[in-house]
Amino acid sequence: MTATLKDTTAIVGIGQTPFARRLPEPEKTLACRAVLAALDDAGIPPSEVDGFASYTMEETDEVELAKAIGAGDATFFSRVGYGGGGSCATVAHLAAAITTGQATVGVAWRSRKRGSGPRPWRDTVHQLPTPAQWTRPYGLLRPADEIAMLARRYMHTFGATRDHLFLVALACRNRANQNPAAVMHGCPLTREAYMTSRWISEPLCLFDNCLETDGALACVLVAADRAPDCRRRPVYVHAAAQALPAQHHGMVNYWCDDPLRGPSWTAARQLWKAADFGPADVDVAQIYDAFTALVPLSLEGYGFCGRGEGAAFCEDGALEPGGRLPLNTSGGGLSEAYVHGFNLITEGVRQLRGTSTAQVPGAATCLVTGGEGVPTSALLLRS
Repeated sequence: MTATLKDTTAIVGIGQTPFARRLPEPEKTLACRAVLAALDDAGIPPSEVDGFASYTMEETDEVELAKAIGAGDATFFSRVGYGGGGSCATVAHLAAAITTGQATVGVAWRSRKRGSGPRPWRDTVHQLPTPAQWTRPYGLLRPADEIAMLARRYMHTFGATRDHLFLVALACRNRANQNPAAVMHGCPLTREAYMTSRWISEPLCLFDNCLETDGALACVLVAADRAPDCRRRPVYVHAAAQALPAQHHGMVNYWCDDPLRGPSWTAARQLWKAADFGPADVDVAQIYDAFTALVPLSLEGYGFCGRGEGAAFCEDGALEPGGRLPLNTSGGGLSEAYVHGFNLITEGVRQLRGTSTAQVPGAATCLVTGGEGVPTSALLLRS
């Protein structure tokens, strides 16, 4: 299927609300504002929207959103599971629907009030439904705990250090300090602050973990032949992939032969198979960063370096502008906002439009990824 999606659709509008630890508006209001902003960016009236895609964890459903924005008859709608792993799949589902004639104007969105809303990870009963009660090692109740165990295994096996994780956090924070919309704008990060910060789940400290924020984002897709007539420069969906490895569990699979070889490896096979270019041709990347340790694992999975080389890849300014792979140029989940990775999609669009606050000169190709460890998704975008 992905072969038929190659450059057949384009993202023509993006929108977002402010990001903050606490916003007064309800999630539905935030969702509508982001979607309307994206439609205005594209120059498309809400009445033309006939396709919707979001997350299973999204509180605002397509029925309420469609009524509130004044959409027309909807002929396609979908939900994608696994939290941040589903981010890129929302766009992939719309691309497939538009390519096959099931929709003409698609909207994908994510709205969250995680900063001011409930904290589900504090609720043990909530976190241990079937089948997680049988597959999670004792005491690993939060995603941070599960990724911490994975990070410790990675450090033990390949010699990665906290300094390598710091380089990931630093690259994201440096880009946030160029982005006035980022929650951590104006808050530089030093090595001393990183190394002396409190543990969240050892070996992950405070700055290895994503932000808790309120906010919403959205994007608009249309067919490639319509895209040049829209208000903004189109960004084409070149390839897309989803990945659920065999015998995988919902979060991290510790029971396979190689726990460090996660869903990104499966997604990468599908993604590059459908693309006209490879990892060496990617100008900028937006890699899911709910935790710093996911970035080296994703760098390996998507083929930017060899097995066990992801941490070393981050050295020598590789993730900074001018480096081998400029990364998360709006600040990502670690320093801009955490909205289940949707801000990585919109930042990829800005990079290929040439409007990012940390613009990579001449950027024409971008990889965007969903969460590593969980069933995931990825996009290749091109200008």
